[in-house]
Amino acid sequence: MSPLPRLLAALLIAAPGLAAPGIAAAEKLVIPDPNYASGRATAFAVSGIIEEALGLEVETVPLPSVPVVWEAMSRGKGEIDIWTETWLPNQNAPKTKYVDEEKTVTLSEKSFPAVQGYCIPKSVQEKHNIRSVFDLANPEVAALFDSNGDGKGEVWIGPQGWLSTNIETIRARDYGFAEFFELQSTDEAIATAGLDAAVKADRPWLGYCYGPHQNFVLYDLVLLEEPAHNPDAFVMVQPDEDPDWQARSKVASAYPDTRVYISWSASLSERNPALVTLLQNIQLSADDVNAWSLEIINGKDPAEVVRPWIEANSAQIAAWAAQ
Repeated sequence: MSPLPRLLAALLIAAPGLAAPGIAAAEKLVIPDPNYASGRATAFAVSGIIEEALGLEVETVPLPSVPVVWEAMSRGKGEIDIWTETWLPNQNAPKTKYVDEEKTVTLSEKSFPAVQGYCIPKSVQEKHNIRSVFDLANPEVAALFDSNGDGKGEVWIGPQGWLSTNIETIRARDYGFAEFFELQSTDEAIATAGLDAAVKADRPWLGYCYGPHQNFVLYDLVLLEEPAHNPDAFVMVQPDEDPDWQARSKVASAYPDTRVYISWSASLSERNPALVTLLQNIQLSADDVNAWSLEIINGKDPAEVVRPWIEANSAQIAAWAAQ
């Protein structure tokens, strides 16, 4: 189906007689393109679904920090319209502010499951019998992860700008191993390069892991055991909420059940009701995101990676737009 018929269909859905307001054909929707494969997968999948169903033009832009994404969506001026990587509970603070209180951002009711925690290659676990996060609170174990000889192990806790990176800073402290490790916050591509080099050299590697993610398959990663989620032991205050956030935070249990949602600027309900209908009904799956992520990490264009799925599911996509 060419873009023109799709656009005409969208306008008809939004407004019989073509009279109701909607996003003009020349206006671009803006979706952040994250610097990690699973995030790129969801961004290009949602972009492709919108283009297939409604014929609207979607621009993907480099990801700023997550707080900036929420602020831009909240302003409702088209700087960022849709965010496909709304991880909860990681992003509970902006969700509470913009969705629940200010109601300037809308959160889909649909989601797919995710996992989070600290992981190591399975071969490292078996060789050194490292099973739990509490095993890390031991200078002899930490020394296994010391690649530069400075007397501390290295653990990757995520890039700057991810809210989970702040959470991991507190978790490392409250699990008792931060004093034995250098908490590294670098771009994910740098961390993955370090993981790849460590696996090839048969050296231990430790870091924050989340899934869907291709690295679980590529490097046979396993999550370390940790206490089950306890709301009383998982109290996280983000830096934009309080400058004394570290002292006020306590995180000594696993994450609660994690799910990934789509969110969007509430202004879209007036700018294009048909688009909002579509967004409310999109349902991605963790299995599909995993498969797309692996192809993306192998160098394929994300838009081309998701294209076969979009073509095979065109009837479902049309139903999402029509509900």
